[in-house]
Amino acid sequence: MNRMIVGLGEALWDCLPEGRKLGGAPANFAFHAAQFGFDAVAVSAVGLDALGDETLKEFDKKGLEYIMPRVDYPTGTVAVELDEEGIPTYDIKQGVAWDNIPFTTDVEMVAQECRAVCFGSLAQRNEVSRNTIYRFLDATPDDCLKIFDINLRQNFYTKDIIKESLKRCDVLKINDEELVTIGRMFGYPGLDIENKCWLILGKYNLKMLVLTCGTNGSYVFTHGALSFQETPKVNVADTVGAGDSFTGAFTAAILSGMSVKKAHELAVKVSAYVCTQNGAMPKLPEEFTSEIKK
Repeated sequence: MNRMIVGLGEALWDCLPEGRKLGGAPANFAFHAAQFGFDAVAVSAVGLDALGDETLKEFDKKGLEYIMPRVDYPTGTVAVELDEEGIPTYDIKQGVAWDNIPFTTDVEMVAQECRAVCFGSLAQRNEVSRNTIYRFLDATPDDCLKIFDINLRQNFYTKDIIKESLKRCDVLKINDEELVTIGRMFGYPGLDIENKCWLILGKYNLKMLVLTCGTNGSYVFTHGALSFQETPKVNVADTVGAGDSFTGAFTAAILSGMSVKKAHELAVKVSAYVCTQNGAMPKLPEEFTSEIKK
């Protein structure tokens, strides 16, 4: 078995104005990483319900590998509203399947064969999934790249969860609004954006910190070096899943041996393209996916 790239956490349906679309950051991440020729798998849980059946059928249709135990909770849904610029706000239902991801033998086997894993804060809101995420991270090989895509949603995070996750990851991905929240939470609100990022990079001994600032560009901080990319101007359909496509493309590029700067350039192009499409999992043009020779 080839070692895998794993998206670990929530699998859910985004209920958008134009209809339901399958989403959840970990599944979006895995879907995009797979488009670059890597073995990628989404790890979550779905309910013993019709929506759970539909979830697995949809993943099958998209050709995405998954490990999704069926549990006795409803499959996750999110009501998504978009503002005039296509920016989403979320109402995330609680007490759902992905809050209760069991640490099964299959999940453990994938952890042991994991080349990179992306996890967030949302799926840690409930103790069951939080424990599964930590056990998964603990079971990965020493050289597994662990990406904490913080994804702060509503009030579903705590200082303790964020600190524990920062201790367990190699790469933090965060956006400018989340950075303000973390700055307040950790007691350094006065620092400018770059100094906050350098501080977090050093304090938690991270390999990289990726900061996205919407239309104001994005940064990748590594020890002693900083990469900045402008955000391309595109006609935005919606921004759902754009950040996940950035992370998926960036991870695939880094694992294939691309430089941070080149990986960053590719991730920016991919996420800009995803903004022009409806939903979180569009097929990427070959001009992007062919840039990586695995």
